[in-house]
Amino acid sequence: MSDMATLVDMPAVKTGPSQAIIDCASGTVGGVVQVLVGQPFDTVKVRLQTQSTTHPVYSGMVDCARQIRMKEGLGGFYKGTMTPLVGIGACVSIQFVVLESMKRAFAGNKNDPLTNTQLYLAGAASGVANSVVSGPVEHIRTRLQVQTGPNGYKGPLDCIKHIYGAHGLTGLYKGQGMTVIREFQGYGAYFLAYEWLVQRSMERSQRKRSDLPAWEVCAYGASAGYAMWLTVYPMDIIKSKLQTDGFDKENQKYRSALDCARKIMAVEGLGGFFRGIGVCLLRAAPTNAATFMGFELAMRMFSS
Repeated sequence: MSDMATLVDMPAVKTGPSQAIIDCASGTVGGVVQVLVGQPFDTVKVRLQTQSTTHPVYSGMVDCARQIRMKEGLGGFYKGTMTPLVGIGACVSIQFVVLESMKRAFAGNKNDPLTNTQLYLAGAASGVANSVVSGPVEHIRTRLQVQTGPNGYKGPLDCIKHIYGAHGLTGLYKGQGMTVIREFQGYGAYFLAYEWLVQRSMERSQRKRSDLPAWEVCAYGASAGYAMWLTVYPMDIIKSKLQTDGFDKENQKYRSALDCARKIMAVEGLGGFFRGIGVCLLRAAPTNAATFMGFELAMRMFSS
């Protein structure tokens, strides 16, 4: 899931198609930085989420990271990285287009300030639109991340080829229903939290948005990341389990998202819905700080 947020009211902002291109290009830079910084954390998270409950391979996030490093080297932390790197440009572009369109539609001709509900819905809409790309991208990445032996997919393209050849588009979009729900709530909470923090800071200090220091913007982005993950993590658990489950009915552990939730509750209790959350929250701060730093530097460079 991308943790991208928009920085609006930047200095020397152009208008029209040229600004949209700059926004998309800057967002792509921020997204690529986000993937490179966050991928090792995400790999540990996914393995903790999807490991067997009866015969767990890892005792915790530190043990998981240690075993990956010993058995697979540093490259083990970056399994499946190429897929999100390739797809991140499309994801972020969709987010920007939908988010800004929704904000303009809510503001109307009077350009009124948006309410918290409108900010939430604008972010939620961008998440749903983004899921069209993020769903299969995360599916491929997740399957590659859980591979630990020599047998399996040779890479993202091989994975796509095999899944599409055997199961078509439906196979690539496995777990899509839960992905859409997660993106709706996640991006709604993310953009609402970010905008609320920015607006409170502007009111308190009487500064313009463009005058906020970089460290403050990064801190708000990290806080928004926490708001997102704390509200969607159980959904992310279910999504990961569904996406790494078998394709054929005879090989499937879960018949649906609801069945998956019931079985998690029955076997692991409430704690099962938060397995691996420690590494996820640990990931939020540096990943979002790097994302915003990349976005700001790219924005300034492309706008000059």
